[in-house]
Amino acid sequence: MIRWDVELRTSAREQLLDITDTVAKHVSRLAGEGIVSVFVPHTTAAITINENADPAVQSDMLAWLARLVPADPSFQHAEGNSDGHIKASLLGSSVTVPFFGGRMLLGQWQGIYFCEFDGPRTRQVVITAYS
Repeated sequence: MIRWDVELRTSAREQLLDITDTVAKHVSRLAGEGIVSVFVPHTTAAITINENADPAVQSDMLAWLARLVPADPSFQHAEGNSDGHIKASLLGSSVTVPFFGGRMLLGQWQGIYFCEFDGPRTRQVVITAYS
């Protein structure tokens, strides 16, 4: 097992950051085959895989999630970020991608996104490779 910790800085309350190149840079050091896990240790952030060719996909996802789980003052959680907790739970805290010969086996249009739902903040992402 090999582990890398990556620090990210978000600039908005809700934001999707394409971190595919960051993960790929680390995976490129690996020979052989295995899986790479990308995990976020925060309760108001998520990791997902989706299209990275058209930036409209990011804005569509954020708009849909805002309609699905609006910021609602009637939430009981005192920090005022319950919508972020729910959105993060819906998308999940990690993804797993196979790799071969230093290259992730993502589909042609797939990218890995860090999803911020309570920013702006400095966040951590844990990348772990198993071969």
